[in-house]
Amino acid sequence: MTDTNNPIDIAREALKQLTLRKLSPTPANYQACYNEAARLPNVAGFPEAQLRQILTALRVKHPVLTQHLERFETAIGNRSWLAVQDALLVLTSAATGTSAAKSQPDDKAGELTSELLARIRRLIEDLLPALGSEDEWLFGQARTLLQTLTGPAVDIQTLLGLLTGFSQRASLAAEEQVEIKELLLKLLHLIIENIGELTLDQQCIQGQIDSLVRAVAPPLSLRRLDEAERRLQEVISRQHEAKSRTLEAQEAMCEMLSAFIDQLTAMNQSSTDFQNNLEQSASEISEVRTLEDLTPLLQRVIDATRAMAQDTASARGQLEELQDKVLTTDAELAKLHEELHHASASARHDPLTDALNRRGLAEALAREIASMQRKDSPLCVSLLDVDNFKKINDRLGHATGDEALVHLVNVVRHYMRPIDTLARYGGEEFVILMPDTRQEEGIETMKRLQRELTKNFFLTGNERILITFSAGVTQLTSDESGEEAIRRADQAMYLAKRTGKNRVLGG
Repeated sequence: MTDTNNPIDIAREALKQLTLRKLSPTPANYQACYNEAARLPNVAGFPEAQLRQILTALRVKHPVLTQHLERFETAIGNRSWLAVQDALLVLTSAATGTSAAKSQPDDKAGELTSELLARIRRLIEDLLPALGSEDEWLFGQARTLLQTLTGPAVDIQTLLGLLTGFSQRASLAAEEQVEIKELLLKLLHLIIENIGELTLDQQCIQGQIDSLVRAVAPPLSLRRLDEAERRLQEVISRQHEAKSRTLEAQEAMCEMLSAFIDQLTAMNQSSTDFQNNLEQSASEISEVRTLEDLTPLLQRVIDATRAMAQDTASARGQLEELQDKVLTTDAELAKLHEELHHASASARHDPLTDALNRRGLAEALAREIASMQRKDSPLCVSLLDVDNFKKINDRLGHATGDEALVHLVNVVRHYMRPIDTLARYGGEEFVILMPDTRQEEGIETMKRLQRELTKNFFLTGNERILITFSAGVTQLTSDESGEEAIRRADQAMYLAKRTGKNRVLGG
């Protein structure tokens, strides 16, 4: 007698029955013999593979029933017939409701169609000014499209045909506008280079010219064009100042030279008169016979000598005054050239990294805060500080330290958005302004910059150096100044330094 409680005995009996009955050792035959030996009902196995094929077919036919299909999939995974039954009942009900909903007139779908047509119309109206006004066919097609979109009954097939023709022509017009922009950029570069050529002292302003050329390099944005305009205005202003002051100095030098020539002429005339007087006196002396006749002659020679001495002293004083003016003017010109050379990298930009300096940052902050208040949008400020920068300077030298800062700025610029602003706050500290960004988004942005920086090693010679930074991020409040926000970001950055470096904390 087989022990129905012992699985080993049941299995042995099942194998014995398979042999006695000469049945094939298939899973189904073994299951039947096993159930018989264990006195269990002979129920077929769970068809998981077949049910999953049904699940796949249902997903293709009813993609909107995702939630109910997930319930069905869970039931299959649990190999529960009861759960499969319940899931199929719910699926049937949901599918029936969806089909019924599709068979009825859908007012909401009609509203969506009307809204879609209205947005297409607005898109075309907004797109036309950017495509130029030279293509008459394009504008004629646009008018036809707009009339079709505003008609009482829109034929979808007609609309699709019109949209296809319009989009193809609009694509060509857009490509032409891109080429026009590129040509305008080339012309702008030529103008900038020409300004440099026309500058009286090109060395004094060449740094600004180079910085301006970098500012108008593609890809462009409205913010970069605005910055390029400011730089160009500053270059022109400084060039005009240098030219005006130089011309004034040249005019003053010409006046002094003219006065010097007049003085030399007067001295020459005085010397000639004195010589003539002496020659006449010498001639008269040869005719003197008495002492009384010699006295007035000597007096005239003494007077002439005294006058000559006075003229000489006066001329010496005037020449010394002219010399002082020449030296003063020359010093002013040297000072002007020194000022222009000192400002050659631009008054708003750091000459090493070409990021904004403190003055440029103050202007950018004022602009972004005004925009934030006008649009009621968030503004994030981040202050980052390079970790262990002093060790880089001490071990590799300050020149390598400068190269490391340039490398950092290049990486940050590559991964920051066009609307963001980068400024060098001082030393190895930098500030990033992130408009339309909340604090948690700003923190994630700075962490992403940290990850990108670890992928881009700084190379100096044959050595690879990993540069990291710690940063504090804060979001400006409506009644807060830019300096206060930077102060809070600085405190958060300091805390990030204290807690291990290469971290980003909110402030």
